[in-house]
Amino acid sequence: MSKPGHLPDYASQLPPAETFSFACHNKVKCFTDCCRMLELALTPYDVLRLRRATQLRSEEVLEKYIISEQETGEPFPRFYLTMVDDGKASCVFVSSEGCSVYPNRPGACRSYPLGRAAICADDNTITESFILLKEKHCCGFFEPDHQNALQYSKAQGLDVYNSFNDSVAQILQHESIRQGFVPSPKQVELFTLALYNIDTFRDLFLEGTLDSTPALTEQLSHCDSDEQLLQFSISWLKQQLFSL
Repeated sequence: MSKPGHLPDYASQLPPAETFSFACHNKVKCFTDCCRMLELALTPYDVLRLRRATQLRSEEVLEKYIISEQETGEPFPRFYLTMVDDGKASCVFVSSEGCSVYPNRPGACRSYPLGRAAICADDNTITESFILLKEKHCCGFFEPDHQNALQYSKAQGLDVYNSFNDSVAQILQHESIRQGFVPSPKQVELFTLALYNIDTFRDLFLEGTLDSTPALTEQLSHCDSDEQLLQFSISWLKQQLFSL
């Protein structure tokens, strides 16, 4: 494991315009190897897409496929995809044919072998940077496809994932958090509810159980898509946490 602030030996900084060779498909020798022996962190938008893929309510996805952990000193919990106890710690959605939720696969799966860091400034502008994870077992680097980080991200459909992740970064990297703000247990519950359990969030909000106003309730009632609902819940949570 690398030290904080240090990259592992197989990772290197990748300027946005610098190209690299990589492709992944079922003819690559190591196909699906990267779907095993990993800790796959999930963002709120990842969970939204898994909810769509499984056609389950968000609370069912959380119960069936996700574990949460909150380390001492961290303001909020982290969420991870459960792995199958098959001796390989395989992703619950991987099969010999590949990913069974491929159109809705998590952002970390789409972005591999790229890593993206997003730094949120006080004015909510985002500065992004990339690293290339060139692991020895991966044969995708021998493929002839060449692209830079921005081209690869676009081709993998990451624009919408990154957009939502950047919105959540405005919470995780908020000035109050950087200054040591410690959310209460109730606020931690609201974090999970609003970002990772949007079906229950919507139900409770419309029932009047959560802090609301008639204008906000009206606004929520006009959220016609999962994406609109998640964007609403992110904005609502920011106000609850930081009184913006």
